[in-house]
Amino acid sequence: MSETFYVTTPIYYVNSHPHIGHAYTTIAADVFTRYRRLFGEEAYFLTGTDEHGQKIAESAAQAEIDPQEFVDRMAGEFRDMWPSLHIAHDQFIRTTDPEHKSAVQAVLQRIHDQGEIYLKEYEGLYCVGCERFLDESELTPEGDCPDHQKPPQPHKEQNYFFRMSAYQAWLVQLLENNPELVYPGRYRNELLRFLEAPLQDLCISRPKSRLSWGIELPFDKEFVTYVWFDALLNYPNALGWPDAPRYQKFWPHCHHIIGKDILKTHGIYWPCMLKAAGIPVFQKLVVHGHWVIGGSKMSKSLGNVVNPLDMKDRLGVDAMRYFLLREMSFGEDANFTEALALARYNGDLANNLGNLISRSITLARKNFDGQVPPCGELAELETNLRHEFTAGVGRVRELVCAFQPHRALELVTQLSSAVNKYIDEHKPWKLAKEPEQCELLGTVLYSALDSARILVGLLQPVMPEKMAEAQRLLGLSEQPLELGQLTPGGLQSGTQLPE
Repeated sequence: MSETFYVTTPIYYVNSHPHIGHAYTTIAADVFTRYRRLFGEEAYFLTGTDEHGQKIAESAAQAEIDPQEFVDRMAGEFRDMWPSLHIAHDQFIRTTDPEHKSAVQAVLQRIHDQGEIYLKEYEGLYCVGCERFLDESELTPEGDCPDHQKPPQPHKEQNYFFRMSAYQAWLVQLLENNPELVYPGRYRNELLRFLEAPLQDLCISRPKSRLSWGIELPFDKEFVTYVWFDALLNYPNALGWPDAPRYQKFWPHCHHIIGKDILKTHGIYWPCMLKAAGIPVFQKLVVHGHWVIGGSKMSKSLGNVVNPLDMKDRLGVDAMRYFLLREMSFGEDANFTEALALARYNGDLANNLGNLISRSITLARKNFDGQVPPCGELAELETNLRHEFTAGVGRVRELVCAFQPHRALELVTQLSSAVNKYIDEHKPWKLAKEPEQCELLGTVLYSALDSARILVGLLQPVMPEKMAEAQRLLGLSEQPLELGQLTPGGLQSGTQLPE
């Protein structure tokens, strides 16, 4: 396993406000970053905003302000929201950043100089929402764009095209030879099915006569860059492509986390762009499903979005983070309701781990002078519990690194249930009434508290604030634990348990 981890979210389009779908992707990236650091890896986490294109220009015009003023305002909403959701990214990139613009133009010039960009007149069906021409095969039976549920409009104009068709055989071979490149694997299969038809060249420009809000083509000042070609290049540009030390260090370990609605752009366009530009392909494309409300995908276009700030005010930030990571099986769609979130939080946490911590600390305070009790001789139950936790920590690591956080959190809940079962079997509240059972009582409570410590450490990347408080209650530093500390028997007897 690599000791370096670079994770990116899509850069979010700022034609509207952030919603819970944006929050989910960004929280997931944050959680993966925190786990990788827990596992001893050096991690770098990028997010940001996509700020060019027709929809931005139209939104700015509707607001009667300059496009730059509009994107400054909207990018601020995204940037300001993330800390309130306990998201700690390492870099926030904007496609209006001067460094990004220069790098995009450098890539365009390189590919153009290779003869792989050409000018031609094109007529097709254009979707404003997608900001691209759609093939008829992509439309619904009713002739609508499947994402925006509106028919694309016929449009004819002269534009520059990238010879993407030249990379079809290479891309098919890449996907076939690298089954781990796209996760879950069915999305790789979806890309291969798409590639069974001839791959069309990609329109990469818009004439300034129609759209001036974009990055100017370096070889023709009458055109600006197609928004997707601009946006995708943020991933290496943020690291200082082509020769910055940070780029050299992190790019070979790049993991893109995306929603399934942008699979084609990231799984078809992007690898071909990278190959043409001479940039190594990402290490993994990780694809998640959509949050569903009332049977429909949550999206700005459909107007059925949930504001993450409203949700975190009702549930609490860490409860929301836990629900989002636990409820969605990565790659599948998941239902989103406040009732589901509350039920998940109460079932997995309040009535399980919370109950474990509360009763263990209460009994230890009462019977051992407010301290972690000494651990006596380990019997079969204690030995089995320790073995279960040792294996469990390793398995959680495997599941997280396999991008299966829902299964990792399910396992943490199972481990917590095992400790509660252990407590119920020993009935320490009864042992406390029998002076001759003092040593056994200490062993039981020590084992419970030590197990709780490990569970808290495993949950810290998901619930950083709540678990920091739990560590304080266990007499520990509020700093995140390291993987080497998540071993049974690591809790120090005699540690004061603060009120």
